[in-house]
Amino acid sequence: MDDLAVGGYRIPARDLDWKFDPAGGPGGQHANRASTRVELSFDLRSSDAFPGEVRDRMVERLAPIAPEGVVRVTAADSRSQWRNRQVARRRLAALLEESLRTPRRRRPTKPGEAARERRLQDKRRRAEKKARRRPPDIE
Repeated sequence: MDDLAVGGYRIPARDLDWKFDPAGGPGGQHANRASTRVELSFDLRSSDAFPGEVRDRMVERLAPIAPEGVVRVTAADSRSQWRNRQVARRRLAALLEESLRTPRRRRPTKPGEAARERRLQDKRRRAEKKARRRPPDIE
C-alpha cells in the first residue's frame, strides 16, 4: 500500500499496521471463512511522520479513543477486503485530520442589555407568583 497523506504530512506505509479477520454476520460461508474485516492501527506516539509539538497535540486530542497513542479504525462494510482497506484508510485519515485542527478560542462575551432586562423581568414574575401562593398577612 502507499503512504497515507494527512494534512500536509505523509505517514509512511511501514508505520501502518494491518490486521484481517472474518467479518461475521450474514453472508454464509464467505463471511465465516474470508478475512474481509480490516483493522488498521497507527502508533502515533512512536511515529516520525509529524513534528513533536503537532504529534503531542494530536495524542492529547485523541486520548479518549487512543489512550496509549495507538489509533485504531475498523472496516467491515463490504464483502471485499480491498474495499474495506480503502474505507479504513479514509477513516484513519479523517480521524487524524480532525485531531490536527486547532479549535477556535472562545471569546468571552457579556449578556446584552435586553437579555439582562428579560432575566430581571422573569425574576420579578417568579417572585410575584410565589408571593401569591403565601397566605395573606393578618395583623
